[in-house]
Order: sequence, then C-alpha cells, then structure tokens
Amino acid sequence: MSSPRRILFGRNPRRTAARIIVLAVVCLITFGWALTPVRVHGISMEPTYRDGALNLVNRVVYRLRRPVRGDVVAIRLAGPSVLYVKRIVALPAEKVAIVNGVVEINGTPLAEPYVHNRGKWDVPEVTVGPREYFVVGDNRIMRVADHDFGRVDASRILGKLVF
Repeated sequence: MSSPRRILFGRNPRRTAARIIVLAVVCLITFGWALTPVRVHGISMEPTYRDGALNLVNRVVYRLRRPVRGDVVAIRLAGPSVLYVKRIVALPAEKVAIVNGVVEINGTPLAEPYVHNRGKWDVPEVTVGPREYFVVGDNRIMRVADHDFGRVDASRILGKLVF
C-alpha cells in the first residue's frame, strides 16, 4: 500500500517540485505575457466569432511585424481587461469609405470574403492617420448606429486573435 505522500509527490519529491515550478513559470509567461484569453461579447464579429466564444490573443506577433489588412485584432479600451475584437480593413495613410455596404480603400472596393451579410452602410471617406488603422466588425447587417468601428491608434492594438 502506498503512502499518501508518495501518491502526491511520487518517488522523487524534489523532481516533482521542480516540474511544478517549471510548469508554473511557463504558464505565467505564456498566459501572462504572450497569450491573453479574451471572450467575445456581442454579435459584431459574427459569423467569424460567435457571442460568448473564448479566444486567445497573440501579444507577441506585432513586436515582430506590423498589423496587416484582414487581421482580427483585440483593441484596448479602458485598461488591459476591456477589449474590442475587430478586423483591420485600412492601413496607415489610406483613405477609407463604406459605400452601400462595400468598404472602399483609396476608391477601390475591398474584397472581403469573410463578410456574409452586408447592410446598406454609407460612411463618408476618412484618411487614416500615420499611426492608425481602420477597424470594423464582420457583421455588417447590423445597423450602423449599433456598431463600433473606425480609426484606432496602433498603441491600442493588443494583438492578433489566434483562435
């Protein structure tokens, strides 16, 4: 019959303790710095991301490269725990408008295969600043007044959604 100590710590308690410490450090680094869990609230990103879905944000990717058109990003609003999830449609210094539900970049319609339902949105042309991105959700059937979108400073982009 095995003792409770042996069942809990194995044959070598020091090795088990070292494994626990290494695992804890790896988890702290991974989920405290590199990946951040985020839960989607609302329907603005449907059907790509469903309301209530749990996803991970890769916080390291934009230290290696700049965001690109089509990336789904987490945007900081107030502190580290309040985030928006949106898709980048326009890059710095571009002109963007939404005409009859179609995003136009510098006057050219943007191909968006991820948008399944388009509303009749009309948003006047704006020029994105040198350190800004234009973001919008994938669910364009929503009323434009009920949807949060627009220019976002690069410093507010936390990272790219992984799942």
